[in-house]
Amino acid sequence: MQSFYPLKFRPILKEKIWGGTKLKSVLNKPSVSENTGESWEISDVEGDTSIIDNGEFSGKSLSWLLNNFSHEILGEKNAVIFGTKFPLLIKFIDAKEDLSIQLHPNDELAAKRHNSFGKTEMWYVMQADENANLIVGFNQNMTPETYLRHLQSKTLTKILNFELVKTGDTFFIEVGRVHAIGAGVMLAEIQQTSDITYRVYDWDRVDDQGNERELHNDLAIDAINFKMENNYKVSYSKQLNTSNEMVTCPYFTTNYIDLAGEIEKHNNLDSFIIYLCVEGVFTIKVGSNMTRVKQGETILLPAAIKTYQLSSSEAKLLEVYV
Repeated sequence: MQSFYPLKFRPILKEKIWGGTKLKSVLNKPSVSENTGESWEISDVEGDTSIIDNGEFSGKSLSWLLNNFSHEILGEKNAVIFGTKFPLLIKFIDAKEDLSIQLHPNDELAAKRHNSFGKTEMWYVMQADENANLIVGFNQNMTPETYLRHLQSKTLTKILNFELVKTGDTFFIEVGRVHAIGAGVMLAEIQQTSDITYRVYDWDRVDDQGNERELHNDLAIDAINFKMENNYKVSYSKQLNTSNEMVTCPYFTTNYIDLAGEIEKHNNLDSFIIYLCVEGVFTIKVGSNMTRVKQGETILLPAAIKTYQLSSSEAKLLEVYV
């Protein structure tokens, strides 16, 4: 009988016009660039499938793993729903400069236009420079006509909601919500498996060849949620050594664990569990297997593992499952 263990993956690094060096200097990613914007930690996006980096399955891809052990990895109900596809994409993001103003389509539009899932996501701020901010939603109720007028006159920022941020701030980005990560922010992103983004404004910047990046305003206009809402910032408790709920939505649940000592965990969820170490170092013990996880590392616990221990002198984790 196959025995399963906590899985680490090789980071998939993405160069971005807005990227920086924090993923290397703070999270110890193997970057050789000055413009690394993203580290894809667990990915089943076509063309960017994660490779296992530890244990018996080292060198095998996530897609190979799911083709051979979908029920044991995903859980019974998830294997029925998702087959041999992994439903989440986990990233760390470093914005040295402002990202483009963008949004993501819902499941229905994404399926019809791109044969893809939609892209509901959440952000957990791991580090923010002084006065760094995020753009999340509008600062007033908007109509398509008013929005387009601001877009065409390059005054879009007048109608957008800017949020100053600090470590630990958490935001839920529903489909259709206009958003952007601001310069000086490093964060963890948890999202549906999708790489579909509609870029609506990119600050008029150009690449090394003098070219502007493609915008998607024709596609975006009927995907935008024009309502002004204030339900995007997540408040959550930080009780020690327990799973504190942050976000629960149809696509994933994320909890916050402030870990100091040892806790016994039992997986009764019929789901895999992902742990992102956002601060400190912790150990996960499964039987006699001990896996050390440090800040900036992500671990996938197969659904077949039912009992395990988490221990640390001091660490902060995000716990994610479907």
